[in-house]
Amino acid sequence: MLNPQIIVITGASSGAGKAIALQFALGQPKLVLASRNLEALKDLALECDKLGAQVRCVATDVTNAGDLINLAAEADDFGGRIDVWVNNAGVLAVGDYDKLPMEVNEQVIRTNLVGYMNAAHAVLPYFKKQKKGVLINNISIGGYLPVPYGVAYTASKFGLRGFSSALKAELSGWPGIHVCDLYPAFLDTPGIQHAANYSGKAIRPAPPVYDPRRLAMAIVKLSKQPKDQVMVGSASILLRAAYGLFPKLTRGISQTVISKYLKLAKPIPPTDGNLFLPVEFGNSVFGGWGMPGRPMAHRKYIVAGLFLTTALGLFFSNHRRIKF
Repeated sequence: MLNPQIIVITGASSGAGKAIALQFALGQPKLVLASRNLEALKDLALECDKLGAQVRCVATDVTNAGDLINLAAEADDFGGRIDVWVNNAGVLAVGDYDKLPMEVNEQVIRTNLVGYMNAAHAVLPYFKKQKKGVLINNISIGGYLPVPYGVAYTASKFGLRGFSSALKAELSGWPGIHVCDLYPAFLDTPGIQHAANYSGKAIRPAPPVYDPRRLAMAIVKLSKQPKDQVMVGSASILLRAAYGLFPKLTRGISQTVISKYLKLAKPIPPTDGNLFLPVEFGNSVFGGWGMPGRPMAHRKYIVAGLFLTTALGLFFSNHRRIKF
């Protein structure tokens, strides 16, 4: 390609970030891959190179604003501009909120929320100088659905949604600059294995889990046809609708399901996972959680789920009116 795109991806060393990098690599761009795990990035760079991409790897901790400033400068030096920036780096901590050390909760916020803010702060001067650019935030359905036993995670994701909305409003006078948000449902990635876990029990994502390449394809499409937001997977649409219509009922169901699961799950010792330092395992795209949801495969569940949630909501609403 005579004029390849310059694309930056944070959290690129595994899972969704790795899938995103490989999907972009098919278009033979200049890729700038960032994460704390430089060795894993170098392995990914070899895969992307075979697909025709030019790659630069930059060791980056998104909680450090200086690292993001350096990442943006590296990208600009590599390609002379920055066309697309994908915010993807994220972590998870699980357990009773009052039993999680506050430094754990704070690190989740620093990574998932402040990390995205650091990145936007670093790249926006380049976008404004160019008068164009696409900032893509991988937020997850957690931006709409509260997660019991993942309070800091939920705070970070709800905060991300608010941050992005305010930033879009602020940039409304810059028609060439786009901020796009993605809300995928549960993905078949190693993210759960990497999580900080103080619950004392082994955890796994709730089914259905989706192929992270679906998210990657959606992000590549957004880079060419920007939109304010995209829900990825019918489960994400269902969960957003359920919480929007019946928040108390949805919270109650979530708490009941997760509590029962934790009572039956296999005991494990507490771990900080990859919260403070990168781990040496789980650097693949997939987490091995079973057959990922295919496009359209769960469309029937969205209809059935919406019907069931609406019926339950109306039942409990009428029950309360009759009682009182």
